[in-house]
This record gives sequence, structure tokens and C-alpha cells, in this order.
Amino acid sequence: MSTGPGAASVPAPDPHDSPPTPDSSASDAGPARKSSMFSSLKVRNYRLFFLGQVVSNIGTWMQRIAQDWLVLSLTGSSAAVGITTALQFLPMLLFGLYGGVLVDRLRKRPTLLVTQSSMGLTALALAVLTLTGHVQVWHVYVAAFAMGLATVVDNPARQSFVSELVGPGQLQNAVSLNSANFQSARLVGPAVAGLLITGVGTGYAFLFNGLSFVAPLTGLLLMRARELHAVERAPRGKGQLREGVRYVTGRPELIWPIVLVGFVGTFAFNFPVYLSAFADDVFHAGAGAYSMFNTLMAVGSVAGALLAARRGTARLRLLIAAALVFGALEIVAATTPTLWLFALLMVPLGLFGMTVNVTTNTSIQMSTDPAMRGRVMALYMMVFLGGSPVGAPIVGWITDTYGARVGLAAGGAVAAVAAAVIGLILARVGNLRLSVGWHQGHPRVRFVPRERREALAPAA
Repeated sequence: MSTGPGAASVPAPDPHDSPPTPDSSASDAGPARKSSMFSSLKVRNYRLFFLGQVVSNIGTWMQRIAQDWLVLSLTGSSAAVGITTALQFLPMLLFGLYGGVLVDRLRKRPTLLVTQSSMGLTALALAVLTLTGHVQVWHVYVAAFAMGLATVVDNPARQSFVSELVGPGQLQNAVSLNSANFQSARLVGPAVAGLLITGVGTGYAFLFNGLSFVAPLTGLLLMRARELHAVERAPRGKGQLREGVRYVTGRPELIWPIVLVGFVGTFAFNFPVYLSAFADDVFHAGAGAYSMFNTLMAVGSVAGALLAARRGTARLRLLIAAALVFGALEIVAATTPTLWLFALLMVPLGLFGMTVNVTTNTSIQMSTDPAMRGRVMALYMMVFLGGSPVGAPIVGWITDTYGARVGLAAGGAVAAVAAAVIGLILARVGNLRLSVGWHQGHPRVRFVPRERREALAPAA
């Protein structure tokens, strides 16, 4: 997505280099840079961006909760909630790559001023319809689709803009803090949304979200243009879309993490469907429980993002392990007999889900040539978010037909199997073998280079 100052940016791996392995770091192109957890906030422009996003993200989470609950209240169908989610992410699936091409060509700050304004106006329109009592389910569908259209450009533009704010040296820290920002808002947004829904109705949650966009717009206007890291924009030309696809498919360190998050995002991250069904149909606890589930998951997500901010590298082996554990936890959560045990499992689910998200995002950005980052990150977001239009109706139908427990367990199984298979593929590409042994009195399972394994084997 983003581009930093060309010469100083982390270089993309040479296609003639050895393929990456699950033990390789996407940032191994240079020495690991360790920094404090909040080092990016020393940059004034990034502070303005970060603070604006805090307010806007709270509104975003409030609208997500209110939107899902409004659809469920109007229709009584989990499949309808899935359709709403699908419509919100369908534009990313259809037009995500074109959005990446535009982002590589356009100036990021003016682009964000336009996209953020359009999203705020959409939320305000839905607030008016709801507060006046005229809202129908098709209104929510239209609003979700409109938000999705703005996201096609807004999402890769925001991701790309981060490197212009902080430069390549602070990129990994800033990406992790952005995730922590979004998930911290998840602690406040669902809780406030739950109070508003039960107290005065869903319309006020939409109203807050619409007004919350004033904060990021103000931050963008107050930024000092001279302090931004200069970026050479891609010129208009033919074949840029195909060029971006070829770039990704020719690099295992890019294509396989994207494939993995495609499976995870399509089937395992459909929490609006799963959690609303568990709150309403399994535990019969209403909007308060749905809000609590999202809040507890956010606690784990914030922890996962802050831990990522402290790490010096984003290793593919961590991505594989986190996706495996995430899938396994979903299967365990699907079998829990009580509401409180299910709620407790939301914390580790959030932690490992965020680890998958941040590790993939960071490793892809750090492995991508700056001139291609907009298209590569758009492809990543298209797969991760755009998979929802495919997965949400499917898991919604499974949930309605076979129950919420089967739906959640199926999503977790897909994530775990995908992680295991892609881990083995990366090990084969990297000429690795599985090593099982003991280390300091404890069993240890890991991948090691094939030559090392053979050297350790006893002589015949």
C-alpha cells in the first residue's frame, strides 16, 4: 500500500534469492529495528492521524454493532446479517485492485479527505432514516454497500499514508499501533452501542459515527505537508493491474500469507454472524451479551496488537502458528456449554486473531517494493475483507440451518486446516523438514533446514 521514501525503504526480496521459509522474517532485508511500544507517536503528523482515528474508530464499531442488531431485529435472520456484511465488503472484492491502482497514482491526504467525508455522510443518512422511524432493511443494505465503495479507496490509502507519516524506519511500529487503535476503540464502541441500543435505539449509534468523522478530517487538515515523507506516485499507464498481480504471484513470501488470510477472513472472521447468533439463539441473552462478546474479543485484540508493536520482526512461522491456534480456539468455543465460558474464550480469540492480522499486514508491507505497495496491499485487503461477501452468506446459511455451534466450528476448522497446509507448503518451498526433539527437558517441534536435519541424523 504505502510508499516510503524510495531509497530508504525496505527493499523487496530479489526474485533470484532463496525462497522464504516459515522461520524467515519479512523484514530480514535489514537488521531488526527494536523500538519502544509507542515510538511512532513522537511524529506530530502521525499523532494527529492516530488521535483522529481513535474517535472515528469508536464510531465505526458503534455502527457495526448497531447495524448488525438492527438487521437482526428487522428480519430475525442470521443470513440477513450475513448479507449485510457481504454487501459491505462486496465492493472490495469487485474493485479492490482498481482501488490499489488509484492509490498508487493519487496524493493520499486529499484522497482521504474525500473518502472519510463520504463515509460520514452515509452514516448520517442512515441515522436520519432510523431516528425518524422510516428505516427498512434495504436501506441498511444500501448504506453498507455505499460504505464498502468508499472503503475500496479509503482502506489502501490509509494503509499507504502511514509510511508517508512515519517513514520506513517506524513503519512496523505504526502498523501495529494502528491495529491497537482500531481494537482499543472496540472496547468502547460496542459497550456504548449496547447502552444506546437498549436505552434510546440504534439511530443514535449511527449519528455518533457520522459525527465522529469530524476528528480524522480535522487531523488531516492540521498536518504539516512539509513533514510528510515524499513519495513518487505511479504514473498513469496500461497494464498496472496485471503488473501488480504478477508481482505478488511470483513471490512466495507474499502470495501464501495472502492465501492464508483469504481462508481465515472468508470463513473464520465472520463474527457478526457468529456472535449475534450465539447471543440471540444459543444463550438467549440479547444485545447486551453481543456487545460483551465483542468487547472481550477487543481486549485480546488490543493485547495482540501491542505485543506486535514490541516485536522487532514479523515472522511467517508466527503467522502459521497463530492461525492454527486461532482456528482451534474457535472449535473449542463452539462446544462451550455456558455463556461465561464462551465469553472468556473471546479474549484469546481476539489475541490470536489480531496476531494473524498484524503479522500478515506487516510482513507484506515490509517485503514489498514501495512502488508496488498500493496494489499489493489492495490485493491483500481485497482477499482479507473481500472474502466476506463469499463467506458471510455461507456461514449465515450454515448457522441458520445447523445452528451457531456448527457454524463457528466449521469456520475454525477451515482456518486450522488452511494454516497447516500452507505451513507445509512454505516449509517445502524453503527446503525445510519437521524436527521433533527435546530442548532443556521439554519437547520441541519446529522446522529446520533439510541439510541440518540430515547432518544431525546418525551415521549408518
